[in-house]
Amino acid sequence: MTARTKPTSPLRKDARRNRAALLAAAKTAFAQDGLNAALEDIARRAGVAIGTLYRHFPTRMDLVAAVIADKKRAWIKAAEAAVVMEPAWDGLTFFLERVCELQAGDLAFNDIASMRFLRAPGIESARKRAYDLSRRIVERAQLEGTLRADVTAEDLAFIVWAHSRVSEATHAIDPHAWRRHLALTLDGFRATAAHPLPAPPLRPHQVLRAQLHLGRRRLR
Repeated sequence: MTARTKPTSPLRKDARRNRAALLAAAKTAFAQDGLNAALEDIARRAGVAIGTLYRHFPTRMDLVAAVIADKKRAWIKAAEAAVVMEPAWDGLTFFLERVCELQAGDLAFNDIASMRFLRAPGIESARKRAYDLSRRIVERAQLEGTLRADVTAEDLAFIVWAHSRVSEATHAIDPHAWRRHLALTLDGFRATAAHPLPAPPLRPHQVLRAQLHLGRRRLR
């Protein structure tokens, strides 16, 4: 699932139309079915042959990268805005709410946010940028005294993982139900609610192993 460099030559009008149709079909299919959505079904929805799909997107991850480009930019933009917000607690809650909004109802972005894709450098560079900013967001809220001192940036992964299943289970029933779950979780992050925790935080290499494990299970 290696993402390749896109061709730089301009596309003909019919090729542009086919590419746009493929992206629209893939966006719907990936959101509904996750990154394992059948490429043949995407081509059929777009009204083109599977060969046309592969001419535009030689690998699955090429198509994934094109589909999630806007959300990837929104992910980084949210982190960049949050890291300078005052008070810092508002920055933390804004960032987590925005990430959960991006995940809600979109199994593809759930997968992107929850897993690792070492052969997709564009996705991984965005993840590293978001992670570096999230560490600063956490540190600022702790210096402010509003975030409990024992929370780490790796603990934010628990919110992403939990939200993936909450959104998947409830989106068709109540697309805003996840906000209640997030609010309950954030109350547990407040310094005023802190109690000793029963287990140590995960280390970065442990989060990486968990994300790779999820990727292997979901992308068989």
